[in-house]
Amino acid sequence: MNIVIFGPPGAGKGTQSQFIVNKYDLHQLSTGDLLRKEIKDKTKLGNDISSILNSGNLVSNQIVSDLIEKYISNPIYKSRLIFDGYPRNLNQAKNLNSLLTKSDQKIDIVLKLSVSLKTIKKRISERKNLEKRADDNEAIAVKRYQMYEKNIDPIVGFYKETNLLKVVNGETSISKISGEISRLIEGIKG
Repeated sequence: MNIVIFGPPGAGKGTQSQFIVNKYDLHQLSTGDLLRKEIKDKTKLGNDISSILNSGNLVSNQIVSDLIEKYISNPIYKSRLIFDGYPRNLNQAKNLNSLLTKSDQKIDIVLKLSVSLKTIKKRISERKNLEKRADDNEAIAVKRYQMYEKNIDPIVGFYKETNLLKVVNGETSISKISGEISRLIEGIKG
């Protein structure tokens, strides 16, 4: 089973992805983690990524696609992936489908965590005190939320057309959200 999970920064994607990974024995594929790993491993690509990010630019779709293809084509992960934070735009969604089709795989369900900006601000403030993440400040949170909202509609439409999209109320407790996600996954497993 392959799953896509998305929601605005601070929606709880990472927390819920870990829950799904543990419960269903899947592998979490976070584009942020992939990029950070390349940088940490000091690969040539990692150096290129570091230069791009340090100049304030976004990493190209092609670089992200190449990193993701490595995992999709690896038999260890076949039909055992949860895509956390990817795709971020319509081109990436279409590309992901192509990459999966090449490896005789597909997306089984798309989970969208629906959370208000008010809740995101509250969570970011709490997370800032606990995790001390550099990007956890309200101004950055608001900007990232607005960017997410601006870019998400075409992806939502794309997955709605394929009947894969399930919207999860991300405003409730972690355990209630996990319970709703389990119910939706169990529904597709039959």
